[in-house]
Amino acid sequence: MLDIEVIEDPAAAEASLDPIRTRILQELAEPASATQLAAKVGMPRQKVNYHLKALEQHGLVELVEERRKGNVTERVLRATAASYLISPVALASVAPDPRRFADRFSAFWLLSLASRTVQEMGKLISGAAAAKKKLASFAIDGEITFRTAADRAAFAEELGVAVTRLVDKYHDGGAGAGRKHRLVVVLHPALKSPSQTEPKAEKDQDNDRQS
Repeated sequence: MLDIEVIEDPAAAEASLDPIRTRILQELAEPASATQLAAKVGMPRQKVNYHLKALEQHGLVELVEERRKGNVTERVLRATAASYLISPVALASVAPDPRRFADRFSAFWLLSLASRTVQEMGKLISGAAAAKKKLASFAIDGEITFRTAADRAAFAEELGVAVTRLVDKYHDGGAGAGRKHRLVVVLHPALKSPSQTEPKAEKDQDNDRQS
């Protein structure tokens, strides 16, 4: 079982988005039969079987074993991954393409780069799994609180200079046997948590009290 499977086939993406099938995929993190699933999701076994066949047809669940119970063969299935991510490839004709424009300060270009990352990493993960090899990758995730917009701009400028310096130091354009690597660096505002967002009505009431 993969940790994350990237879905590229539009039909498989459609199948996975059905709420009942999403619930079944969640339950199949651990192997189970249609009978066991029916009890967990509160549905008739025949209906569960219908959804399982659709998921298996699109490669989202796999057979673990078959158990013989009297005259009946019980199939035990599990999800092919713990989590699923739909690739922009599933919407190929309208998927964002970062080659169409390049603007370091564009949020839309950032999304295009993220879209390409999902596409490329999905293919690389599948290839590494098929070859039974470990995929070499590296990522950093963190949060920075800037005092002012000027500080943020200065940080972005220094970060760009530092990254460019490292690329110039380690990039070997003449390395025939070298392996190309993709480097993407992004900086964007963090989403506010619900506790940080004060309802407008409450704000208005506070302003009325103060006036």
